[in-house]
Amino acid sequence: MIRLLIADDQALVRGALSALLGLEPDIEVVAEAGRGDEVVELARERRPDVALLDIEMPGIDGITAAAQLRAELPDCHVLMVTTFGRPGYLKRALQAGASGFVVKDTPAPQLADAVRRVAQGFRVVDPQLAAESLTQGDSPLTERESDVLSAARTGGSVADIARILHLSEGTVRNHLSAAIGKTGGRNRADAARIAEQNGWL
Repeated sequence: MIRLLIADDQALVRGALSALLGLEPDIEVVAEAGRGDEVVELARERRPDVALLDIEMPGIDGITAAAQLRAELPDCHVLMVTTFGRPGYLKRALQAGASGFVVKDTPAPQLADAVRRVAQGFRVVDPQLAAESLTQGDSPLTERESDVLSAARTGGSVADIARILHLSEGTVRNHLSAAIGKTGGRNRADAARIAEQNGWL
């Protein structure tokens, strides 16, 4: 029996995934979480074999939760499932230790099969997303440029971003300028939007 943890901030989606996968004779849903920062604690208590994690969740995102889970409970395999099939997300998820990555519109029998394959130690990746990821390549942004663009998404001033990231205003301006150039954005809001669409943030 494969013990499964499901984490998704949308109760309806979480319930549907739990109901569908719970119908499988060899899968038992042992825990459900609505926030990324609940995943590791629940996994410690319930000891799942596989954690099915959404990417965009409150608390911490699914990719961060995957990295924490792999560090603390390496026997628990991670399968990312998301509405947003962005190539940048795929690369970041795999780097965080996820064994698989599928989109939410995957048919239930294929999703159950993905859970089984991940539980057996195989890697499962949505083929279309894998192809897009190969053609798109890596994020052009440095880690610091990504940090600055992420902070810029809230619409704060350069001074606000500098304060949040403990940088000088001049350094923030330089990183923003570089990020705008690399993404081809018209301004910092456009650059953040482009980076987010590509899964680089």
